Amino acid sequence: MKISIIIPAYNEEGRIARTMRAYHQFFLEKQLSTHLSFELLIVLNGCKDNTLGVVEKVRDELTSNILIINLPQAGKGLAIKAGFADALTRKNDLIGFVDADMATAPQAFYDLVLKIGDVDGVIASRYMPGAKITPERPAYKRLGSRIIYEPYVWLLFGLSYYDYQCGAKLFKRLVIEKITPQLTVAQWAFDVELLYLCKKNKFIIKEIPTVWHDQADSKLTLRGGLRMFSALFKVWKQH
Repeated sequence: MKISIIIPAYNEEGRIARTMRAYHQFFLEKQLSTHLSFELLIVLNGCKDNTLGVVEKVRDELTSNILIINLPQAGKGLAIKAGFADALTRKNDLIGFVDADMATAPQAFYDLVLKIGDVDGVIASRYMPGAKITPERPAYKRLGSRIIYEPYVWLLFGLSYYDYQCGAKLFKRLVIEKITPQLTVAQWAFDVELLYLCKKNKFIIKEIPTVWHDQADSKLTLRGGLRMFSALFKVWKQH
């Protein structure tokens, strides 16, 4: 069994090295003890800082299991789609992605591997019963999503998850082969489009509670959130 872990990175020079080292060490140990081989696929997208230099330095230091894609255009969805396509050129059985900021620790991501079983994909959830977020988020951040965003997603796509946007998701190869050509979103609405395409293609996706270490400097702004609503409507029209 081989897993490709895609890490999209936009201006992450201050955080990406820690994430790369932690994931590399954890999965190298798993490779030795469980025979689960792995690769880290770092996909830079539109970086204007020294993220590329940092990533290349860590890759050279760790010497193995790290690949880099450097895209000129920014966009989480664009980066992950490029990562999916690249991961499919190798013999990866499981393909997933995780945020660059270490909000999801390696052990929490490995929980997805353990839970995938007979289903087609597993997504981490910060809001399911049993999930843990540290430090705790202000209640208003969750309230806005429950009152506006989640009903809107259900209305357009008939999707019902506790957490659409959590940046830790894992899928079997067949899922990625099927849906990658159908992905259209370059920015934040990518996760909803991904989950809707899984539903449309009758893939079974399990949601599990996770441990989430909330990070400062979120890339999702109020303006970005408003753009997401527009993007979701475009996704609905597209599909």
